[in-house]
Amino acid sequence: MRLWPYVRPVRGRLFLAVLLAVVASCLALVMPLVLKWMVDGPVSDGDVAGVWLGGGVLLLLGVVEAGVFGVRRWLAARPLAAVEASMRERLHHHLLRLPVAFHDRWSSGQLVSRGTADLGSLHGFLAVALPFLVVNGVTLLVGCVLLMAQRWVLGLVLLAPVVPLLALSSFLEARFALAARQARERAGDLATLAEESVLGVRVVKSFGHDQRLTRAFRQLAVRMRGAELAKARLLAALTALLAVLPDASLGAVLVLGAVEVAEGDLSAGTLLAFLAMAMELRPAVASTGSLLAMSVDAATAADRYVEVMDEPAPADDARARPLAGPAGAGTKAGSEATAAELVFEGVEFRYPDAPPGEPAMLRGVSLRIAPGETVALVGATGSGKSTLVALVPRLHEPTGGRILLDGVDVTALTRAESRRQVSVAFEEPTLFSTTVAENVLLGADHADEADLARALGIARADGFVQALPDGALTHVGEQGMSLSGGQRQRLALARAIVGRPRLLVLDDPLSALDIHTEALVEAALRRVLATTTALVVAHRPSTVLLADRVALLSGGRIAAVGTHDHLLRTCAEYTSLMSAFAAGGDGAR
Repeated sequence: MRLWPYVRPVRGRLFLAVLLAVVASCLALVMPLVLKWMVDGPVSDGDVAGVWLGGGVLLLLGVVEAGVFGVRRWLAARPLAAVEASMRERLHHHLLRLPVAFHDRWSSGQLVSRGTADLGSLHGFLAVALPFLVVNGVTLLVGCVLLMAQRWVLGLVLLAPVVPLLALSSFLEARFALAARQARERAGDLATLAEESVLGVRVVKSFGHDQRLTRAFRQLAVRMRGAELAKARLLAALTALLAVLPDASLGAVLVLGAVEVAEGDLSAGTLLAFLAMAMELRPAVASTGSLLAMSVDAATAADRYVEVMDEPAPADDARARPLAGPAGAGTKAGSEATAAELVFEGVEFRYPDAPPGEPAMLRGVSLRIAPGETVALVGATGSGKSTLVALVPRLHEPTGGRILLDGVDVTALTRAESRRQVSVAFEEPTLFSTTVAENVLLGADHADEADLARALGIARADGFVQALPDGALTHVGEQGMSLSGGQRQRLALARAIVGRPRLLVLDDPLSALDIHTEALVEAALRRVLATTTALVVAHRPSTVLLADRVALLSGGRIAAVGTHDHLLRTCAEYTSLMSAFAAGGDGAR
């Protein structure tokens, strides 16, 4: 029933396809009746013309049956492909809307398997299992009625295994559902490890980690094989039951029917029609096992799909009064933006999976950044710097206090509105497997080539971009791995500034640059910071010097705020951090 919203738009063609399959299957049940007429009539009477007529009727029924099945497949193919595409698109859209906290909990392999293998299983269910379970059910019902009409005693003998088959099938089906769930979870774990191995291949090779990963992969593969073999054993048992019991009853019908024919109580044509009809029903019974297995597997896939779709996504329809100035309608790239005011008022944050009783990551953070001001955020490892700046573009939501953008609580804005005002560059740059230009222009909807050139120039990325085979139209490959770490970081910085944001959030965006390039980028970046508000996570003294003021984050709180020189004179903790920075230490990371 959870699949119904996706199927509803194409329900007409699917219902017609199932109806045609039922008609084709019922046509096959008419053939034994034609055989009965031929044997008891023309064959017994020596009527050659009647035999030819019966053969022609059988041929016609066969052709019509094949044609109807072909039309059924043609009718079902396009709508089922549309259903799968719609489900995959909605899953992808939902994943992008889910909060970062969700993605922190889930492995990428599990999510990828839900959008690929699980949806493939659901497609198979809608294309094969569901329609043919309906077809088999109708065929068996109509066939049983016809069998009972031919000879009710033989019909009862043939139907004797139905009750034990239903009981055993129900028992095996429940166990198969558990095995199917295990197999899909193992497949997701395997996909996660494979993805990590490929994306981290440089680290794997550098540290000689390939043998260990190979062993881990083999162990997961063995566990997955065990789950698949458990499914195979249960399916084999179910298939055997669906073959042995009906065949045994069919053998009993053959013996009893032959005795009745010999005694003159039953015509040979009736027995032949009865056996032919029973043989027509046999595939429906035999295939039910595999169809039930496909259905159980699809039910497991559907559970895994809706498990993600049921995760609540943040509501994006909250509205607030428009922000004053150009920001209210969004700032177009190429025009000068009005710098925003950013205020933290008693902000608290606790990660959803934090152990009970553990102190919050951020506790009562209060800070005001005036329009056009640059504030550097410094602190030791684990002080919450990256967490604090992630709250500004609403990658996480504060669990206490509020964040104001030009006096408006950012939670009162839609995410689209708030993110039009804020641009972010992270320490770990993420690039997509597309061109340089598309990666950079991702940061602005209305930017043009002039804005692209300006952003690349400020980030000092124009030189190496022009040296690429196709310039800015060069594809950078998956995760931008064809570029160096410093080049990727400069493109991420260009992406952050290309849209001329009102508020710029930089999480140590220059960490991968050499000293010479860093100096050039900082010199160009000063021009940008002069016209926008900026919050910069700093790990280098040179980056700190870009700021008008410095905020020291310690123990989840703002411990001190002031200019660089003032804090050096008055704050021992800040002086210690700056000494570690100057010595090239890692104490603040």
